[in-house]
Amino acid sequence: MDRIEAYSAFVAVADARSFVGAARALGQSPVKVTRLVAALENHLGVPLFNRSTRSVTITSEGAALLDRARALLANLREAEQLVMGSTSEPQGEIHITAPVMFGRLHVLPVVADLLSRHDGISVRMMLVDRNIRIVEEGIDVAVRIGHLADSSLMMARLGSVGQTLVASPDYLARRGTPRVLADLARHDCIGGSGIRHDNVWRFGRNSKDRFELAPRLSLNDVASAIAAAEEGAGIANVLSYQVQKQVQSGQLVSLLQDMMPGPLPVQLLFARSRSANLAVRAFIAAMRERAARENWGDLQDQ
Repeated sequence: MDRIEAYSAFVAVADARSFVGAARALGQSPVKVTRLVAALENHLGVPLFNRSTRSVTITSEGAALLDRARALLANLREAEQLVMGSTSEPQGEIHITAPVMFGRLHVLPVVADLLSRHDGISVRMMLVDRNIRIVEEGIDVAVRIGHLADSSLMMARLGSVGQTLVASPDYLARRGTPRVLADLARHDCIGGSGIRHDNVWRFGRNSKDRFELAPRLSLNDVASAIAAAEEGAGIANVLSYQVQKQVQSGQLVSLLQDMMPGPLPVQLLFARSRSANLAVRAFIAAMRERAARENWGDLQDQ
């Protein structure tokens, strides 16, 4: 068994969640990829994937191995680049995930500039408003907003964002402007627009004060909640950068700012092994450069 070839097949199957997809990505036959993974499983003495007629999912043993396998292959590529004298130029594909709106506003410009400067880099982005499993999904760098649990992953802080309640001037003219938290009970609050998309909004510096919604309108998309607030449907709970332009133009009005929770950190999350990859390092450096240039100390002030 060629171990490097077997580990390449293993990582490809984990990324594609399919032996056929992995074979296509590697330019090999599905039979060969299947044999390589089976040989690796036999060598290790543990199953790496759960197989069924409909799906392929990674086992706990496979998940534990995946990050190290990626590091092994990345180190091999960088060693080859060193021999070939190409270490100064980042190469390869980077897998990035970020919240939808933040990704569009603040990550895509960095990615576009990175692609224009480095012909050898390609990027696959996954913009979703949920935290996904970095190792299992094959993510190199995740942009996360909020306080993170202890993890073996590395973090790089970029800045912070604040939360805000917003409503349209028309809505406030009709229903009045809330001055204290108790006033919210008399208002239409748009459900699903909080930081965790639930119907409990938290207030106070330590987020100890709670307000439970009984929404007439609930949405699962922040952009839609903002649009609903613009149309006068009620009060939305969003992050400051998401409504910066609307507040500045007067299309939306910020409410109860002195009662909002403290700012939430904006961070990059990545495995230690991926920090050695030149393309990943280039992206992290570019994000840090943009954050420093635009003073992301608090994006609510941008």
